Amino acid sequence: MSDTLVVVGGDAAGLSAASKARREDPEMDVVVFEKGQWVSYAACGMPYYVKGDVAELDDLVALTPEKIREERGIDLRTGHEVVAVDTEGQTVTVAADGERFDQAYDHLLIGTGASAVVPPFDGTDLDGVFTIHDMDEADAIERYVTEEAPESAAIVGGGYVGIEMAEALSARGLDVSLYEMLPSVLQPFGGAVADVVEDHLREQGVDLHLETAVSGFAGEGRVDEVHLDGGESHSADIAVVGVGVKPNVALAEDAGIELGPTGAIATDEYGRTSAANVYAAGDCAENVHVVTGEPDHVPLALTANRAGRAIGQTLTGSPTAVGETAGTAIVKAFDLGAARTGILDEARAGDAGFDPVSVTITDATRPHYYPGSEEIQVTLVADRETGAVLGGSVVGRDGAKRIDTVATALHGGLTVTELQNADLAYAPPFSPVWDPVLTAAKVLVGKLDR
Repeated sequence: MSDTLVVVGGDAAGLSAASKARREDPEMDVVVFEKGQWVSYAACGMPYYVKGDVAELDDLVALTPEKIREERGIDLRTGHEVVAVDTEGQTVTVAADGERFDQAYDHLLIGTGASAVVPPFDGTDLDGVFTIHDMDEADAIERYVTEEAPESAAIVGGGYVGIEMAEALSARGLDVSLYEMLPSVLQPFGGAVADVVEDHLREQGVDLHLETAVSGFAGEGRVDEVHLDGGESHSADIAVVGVGVKPNVALAEDAGIELGPTGAIATDEYGRTSAANVYAAGDCAENVHVVTGEPDHVPLALTANRAGRAIGQTLTGSPTAVGETAGTAIVKAFDLGAARTGILDEARAGDAGFDPVSVTITDATRPHYYPGSEEIQVTLVADRETGAVLGGSVVGRDGAKRIDTVATALHGGLTVTELQNADLAYAPPFSPVWDPVLTAAKVLVGKLDR
């Protein structure tokens, strides 16, 4: 009799695990329960659907439910919510169509993802106030902009979502104000990136309010004002709240499965939880940070896909580590690309036992004589004692994907000297002789030698 894998959640981690398990063991019964109707979709593409760069919402779907069932042989059940897990009896309780039933499992993967944080603001129930963390929300925002024709927008939060939605709504012709309670936008990217991005946002017409806390929204049925701490009010015909996400851990916690120090589900290097035969992956689970070696919660798409795939392989007899995370991320801010990886915050590096040293350089993406050269800013951080690369950031109109070189250095455990000596490609249409990342490494080596 074949084993049964039950997967809770039909997106990145869950379907990656389900697909890999079925591919490696065609005899395994794989059942995926998804409480919503959308599966296998590109959440990172949603702001670009609102903007209009993506024509149809369905274009963000990688695999339709029909393909998952028919071509991959997976028993996918949408509109089915797993409401309880019995780790002793190895069953899950499922609610669907007003009824409940139990499903037995030999292996269970919890891939419940994360949810948008909604602060305790007044007026979040008004029409025109949104978060954007799933496809239905993206569709609702696009329809609201199209049908209600708002003229002004309030974006709450200066992280990925806030920056991307500021661009999207500006492109739709709205006057955009962005409110961030911290001193800078894109806080994890470091101050050097934030300064450049903030200047560019203002150049693009975004009314930027830093160190400004929002207290709520007001209006008669639909939003028309955003209220700030201190009593000030600004007009807003639509509001998007993007202040972060929280892991969906209630199902695991209720089942007695251990959470980690970040508040996400604790897992080992193979994605195993504290309960026998139960795994967790994606935005609900912790990963190990490649620099610190400590648990971290980094809800990013590649982390989820990679972990799910590894677990699917482990379940079919080939133990495969889910991989470590460096927190590598990139965001488009109008005409700029901003990227980061590893540890940039020197206080955090110090807390992890390092003696951080950093440099920030500004260079050109191509030789001065070649058309299309742009300025790019690179920050690198290393440990003074060992010379190990700890992190980096890149910001500019061209070439922000250079951050991948730094991320590779982190995963390879390179010193900044070894990074400086990396044999990167050169030709005038692509790079100067000394790529900007190499130049930053060269400058940092000099600083470490002093």
